[in-house]
Amino acid sequence: MSSTTPRIPTRSAVRPAAGRDPDRKRTRLSPGRVLAWVVMIVILAITLFPFYWMLRTALSSNSALYANSQSLLPVDLSWGGFERVFGLQSTEEAIAQGGSGASIDFWRYLLNSVAVATGITACQVFFSAMAAYAFSRLRWAGRNQVFSVFLLSLMVPQIFTLLPNFLLIRELGLIDTLVGIMLPSLFMTPFAIFFLRQFFMNVSTEVEEAALIDGASKVRVFFVLIIPLSVGPIATISILTYITAWNDYFWPLMVSYTDESRVLTVALGNFNEQTPQTGPDWAGLMAATLVAALPMLLLFMAFAKRVVSSIGFSGIK
Repeated sequence: MSSTTPRIPTRSAVRPAAGRDPDRKRTRLSPGRVLAWVVMIVILAITLFPFYWMLRTALSSNSALYANSQSLLPVDLSWGGFERVFGLQSTEEAIAQGGSGASIDFWRYLLNSVAVATGITACQVFFSAMAAYAFSRLRWAGRNQVFSVFLLSLMVPQIFTLLPNFLLIRELGLIDTLVGIMLPSLFMTPFAIFFLRQFFMNVSTEVEEAALIDGASKVRVFFVLIIPLSVGPIATISILTYITAWNDYFWPLMVSYTDESRVLTVALGNFNEQTPQTGPDWAGLMAATLVAALPMLLLFMAFAKRVVSSIGFSGIK
């Protein structure tokens, strides 16, 4: 045994020196930090200004809006735009308040949008997850080559597929139906497969092999092991898919002609075009746009942190 005993530091020895608290963050205000804050605030203001302008127009009286169009504040504050959107005004009342008199069956179009976005999201995420599992966990000849060719479809502009899709939907007799709107996007997308594949490749192989040794089939491993371990990325791609389907405009415009299949984005475009004599009902249009965008804004705000972290995780790996 050594004769020298280690010296135990006393409380005074480990106490930080006066004015030097290691846990305290440095908050020195340097010129660079001030400049960064200013730039960030300017970018944030530029980004949010269109939403504020929509709210300002929606809260303005349509008849007074043209007289003071440069005002940054609502002109002759009025809830008439929102009342017209929700069908709380008659045509005469709408025209008296400066509206065009055009009507919009908001709840029907909202229900159609919810049905289309929900159907596309559920089917597309499910089939994309199965394809991603096949590309990441199953061993078969030419897997990587097929996946590389599959990724090339990301470079094909969507405009090139519109006409073939339209002819196919017409031959199937699905024009002017919700199924016809959903069908081209119903199965999978290269981005969703790539996104989920990046995460599936990082699931522990030991866990999967243990399940296979215990007698589980590949299908059971996919549903019982892979899917529960990938809740975060699946939720992220579901949110992104739902927002994309909700905001889609051009394809629903091509295949829907009546209120039975018209979604909210197309209905807002038609509402803007119904300008008999008084000009566009900008207050009603902006109010409807705000109400239509509100579910997506709330959805993204609720899951923004999970979306950003999942995208970063998949990208790094």
